[in-house]
Amino acid sequence: MKDMIPQFFLSMKHYTREQFIKDVVSGIIVAIIALPLSIALALASGVTPEQGLYTAIVAGFVISFLGGSKVQIAGPTAAFASIVAGIVLKNGLDGLAAATIMAGIFLVIMGIFRLGSLIRFIPYTITTGFTTGIAVTIFIGQIKDFLGLSFEKAPIETMEKLEQVILCMGTFNPMALAVGMIALIVLIIWPKYFKWVPPSLIAVILTAALVKIFHLPVHTIGDLYVISPSLPAFHIPSLSFAMMQKVLPDAVTIALLAAIESLLSCVVADGMVGSRHNSNMELIAQGVGNTCSALFGGIPATGAIARTAANVKNGGRTPVAGMVHAVLLVLILVFLMPYAALIPMPAIAAILFMVAYHMSEWREFVSIVKTSPKSDWLVLLVTFVLTVVFDLVMAICVGLVFASLLFMKRMADVAEVNGWKYLEDGEEVCDGDSVDLKPVPRHVAVFEINGPMFFGAADKISKVILEEGKRVLILRMRSVPAMDATALKSLRKLYHNLSRKNVILVLSHVNEQPMSVMEKAGFLDDVGRENIAGCIDEALIRASAL
Repeated sequence: MKDMIPQFFLSMKHYTREQFIKDVVSGIIVAIIALPLSIALALASGVTPEQGLYTAIVAGFVISFLGGSKVQIAGPTAAFASIVAGIVLKNGLDGLAAATIMAGIFLVIMGIFRLGSLIRFIPYTITTGFTTGIAVTIFIGQIKDFLGLSFEKAPIETMEKLEQVILCMGTFNPMALAVGMIALIVLIIWPKYFKWVPPSLIAVILTAALVKIFHLPVHTIGDLYVISPSLPAFHIPSLSFAMMQKVLPDAVTIALLAAIESLLSCVVADGMVGSRHNSNMELIAQGVGNTCSALFGGIPATGAIARTAANVKNGGRTPVAGMVHAVLLVLILVFLMPYAALIPMPAIAAILFMVAYHMSEWREFVSIVKTSPKSDWLVLLVTFVLTVVFDLVMAICVGLVFASLLFMKRMADVAEVNGWKYLEDGEEVCDGDSVDLKPVPRHVAVFEINGPMFFGAADKISKVILEEGKRVLILRMRSVPAMDATALKSLRKLYHNLSRKNVILVLSHVNEQPMSVMEKAGFLDDVGRENIAGCIDEALIRASAL
């Protein structure tokens, strides 16, 4: 556990006054960016505005303090919005808290057992597919507020929301669209000329002023929610066995998504600052941060790539910046939160439209479809469609199964069992393990296996067919990196068939993992250890003596 040390403590060893000033400045800027985003993402998640700030404060501070990255900024993110909204509608806030706490425990366990590196086994096509899918669900979910529609019922699923948009188009509010378009124009144009002030902050201030001054008939946050400026209070949710059983799939989804998003953000941050994060410590921090967030009224949190990038660009180089960002949000919550009631809902929708656009990775999506093998873009499209039409749990599960099946087929296709070509007696013999042709005694047959031998390719072992008069079969296995139980069963079956025909099996150049599998199964004793050769020349010498 010596390597399980938070980056905060490692950074303090060589901390300077100059870096502290940079971290404070960066933390202030990141807090200004996080303020409207936290409110918008809370509303998109079906909870109150202050709960978004609770998450940024509690999870943001804890994850920075305990995290494995120097510059990671954590808080509510768009990836969780549709998931959290569904949990709240189905199981209420206690159900959300239970799922978040369980997810936090799962994340801590993943970190303790050093499972951080396993995230790399989730294909890029799946992460791109569900990320683009989440972006589409966020976009569809905000059409209602952007157009000022009044729904007949409160839909949960994305397709139900789209159906309600079409059915309720008669309630369209042109003024809401105008306010939303103003916010959207500010969000698009402002960064091109004024990079030092977050465009989302300008958008909400401008549209709130317009709606208030001209008394525009547009819904604001205050019309729909009662905003509390109070500090987050400690609360233990109802954690009955029935509730935990009910939200278990949601907890697994939150844990998996938090792990993926946070570690992806860490990788991006590493590239920006030239450092290296501790993935297992980061998972533990994410777990503790999410648990604390739920206990103080927050929602699930993870590493936020955009806020992390802003931290780096503004000089933040230690976890102090993330902790400053959380402390400043506490002050904003206490003194400025009542003014959030003035923010128009179309402006929030516009902010989330931009969030959805930036997280959609549409360029990568199109690139994969255009340039990648059919198997890759099929996984991408399946994951994308299932994320939008059904939910993220099904999308990731089906995507992983589909990708695994296609990978196994690909590996099975490249695995080969081929017979050797033979030189006539008297021709020149080449050295050790050369790929050149070698003279082989007339009573010996040599077959070479290439590629991993697993259940998808095990049947190819049965394709070994001997000519009449052969008394020894050499299987050259130097290109077999791994073998599973199914392949061993096929190899054992081949051995028994050869034994009935009085043909001796000699194995050449067996690699470490296949050798271990054969050793444990007792297959080496069946074949005879004297018939295990280190290279093809040794195998040919052994076969000549038989």
